[in-house]
Amino acid sequence: MIFERTMTLSDGRECILRNGRYEDGEAVLESFNAAHAQTDYLLTYPEESTFTVEDERKYLQEKTDSDNEIEIIAIVDGAVPATAGFEAVGRSIKIRHRCDFGISVDRAYWGLGIGKALTEACIECAVKAGYEQMELQAVSENERALELYRKAGFTEFGRNPKGFREKEGGYQELVYMRLEL
Repeated sequence: MIFERTMTLSDGRECILRNGRYEDGEAVLESFNAAHAQTDYLLTYPEESTFTVEDERKYLQEKTDSDNEIEIIAIVDGAVPATAGFEAVGRSIKIRHRCDFGISVDRAYWGLGIGKALTEACIECAVKAGYEQMELQAVSENERALELYRKAGFTEFGRNPKGFREKEGGYQELVYMRLEL
């Protein structure tokens, strides 16, 4: 699935949203690792990343070649500060109408409109791919993200009080959200 759009950020800079491509692998992997080091709200810790640059390149190319999955990157001043995408929940008849959404934005780029634009782009692409429902999980303490998702039309359908286990042994509650497309 192919996507490309240019937007103006709230600070006036230009931002290109487009498919991550094979040649973007190194920049996307660096962005992924940086974002995961900046917040405790994402699925993994940076040291858990096992992807190599070549793995990332192949992943991006697979998403670009896919008819029903995508990974969109944001490019600002030549840097890749954010990524977002969705994957099929599964291929069986009972669940192939659903996709999982994920996003990460470098902290230095929060509040500029990139998260909103990436979310809207992924929703647009999910509709084009024929999905009927987009789903996500977010840490309940991550109010910025939850507000973004609510504004995009996602609604909460459940919580898991021990959804994430932290390195130090504590837990983070996960909020399950869905959007009918």
